[in-house]
Amino acid sequence: MQANPNQHPLCAPCRCTPQPTEKHGHEHSSPRSPGDAALCVHFSLTMPPPQPVEAAVARHVLHVPAPLRQSLEPYLPQHAVPPSPHPHVTLTFATSLDGALSLAPGIQTPLSGPESKAMTHFLRSRHDAILIGVGTAIADNPSLNCRIDGAGGYGGEPLQGQPRPVVIDPRAKWDFGAADSDLSNVAAARLAKVLQLAREGRGRAPWIITALEPKKILATRKSTLEACGGKYLTLSSQSTDTGVSIFSWETIRDALANEGIRSIMIEGGGGVINALLEPVNAALVKSVIVTIAPTWLGQGGVVVCPPRRFDSCGRMIPAARLDSVQWVQCGQDIVLCGMLNQ
Repeated sequence: MQANPNQHPLCAPCRCTPQPTEKHGHEHSSPRSPGDAALCVHFSLTMPPPQPVEAAVARHVLHVPAPLRQSLEPYLPQHAVPPSPHPHVTLTFATSLDGALSLAPGIQTPLSGPESKAMTHFLRSRHDAILIGVGTAIADNPSLNCRIDGAGGYGGEPLQGQPRPVVIDPRAKWDFGAADSDLSNVAAARLAKVLQLAREGRGRAPWIITALEPKKILATRKSTLEACGGKYLTLSSQSTDTGVSIFSWETIRDALANEGIRSIMIEGGGGVINALLEPVNAALVKSVIVTIAPTWLGQGGVVVCPPRRFDSCGRMIPAARLDSVQWVQCGQDIVLCGMLNQ
């Protein structure tokens, strides 16, 4: 069986248990569950087989049916086409029926069902980087890795399909568990999940975008981050009237492109999402994928609500609109996919 050279490494067309054979490189055995098309990693005799998934890790492996993958495909980065000078940016988040991301600022609020959560991990496997704001990093302590069957650390080659986490942290205030001098002496519980997973080979360490000069960043944090494979990226910023440092989204996009990032999945939080839906930034976003949970969170939540827009005559107009829309049921959730109308 010849592999498609344009096929993304985590998008095998079938679900099977690979078995080395002299003729085809693998043969098919019974699928793990009927009617559920999930990922199968192909390999030839010249390549080592995927690393086995330990029992403790196997229960966390996620599967996404082939029909759902196919529905999402038009909205995902297409690495086989001629490369664009700018990364493909996908804005994705989960919201309640009243447009809320969480019950209140700083409160972690699970919204997605298990099926749409697995879908999110598939989306991660198709992007080079995941981006969040520092508020989300502090409030949620997210893993920011990919647990799809066949990803690195979950049955695949080391770090295969694992996106690079990116955290916007202008003042470098995120305390992710700094070491003193020897990272091995740091208790695992003290490290943020994303760094724990990086040490275990089940994800990548984050890049942290900051406005601080390297000499002003705590040396212990810097050494811990670099020991796990991450780093700080210092970018130029502007100060608001209140002294808050903010970055241009074009500056962030271009800096990541210079680091070799071709696609970015932006997951939040509320400030990040609303900023990217502003007219000045909307042109940077290619596609939007929103999971809508069948629940109301009530007043006082963190909502997706970009600033109001006005036309040249001063009349109110919609802030943003999606084109090429598709609605997909995912368990009890509904997933809205579309291209942001520029």
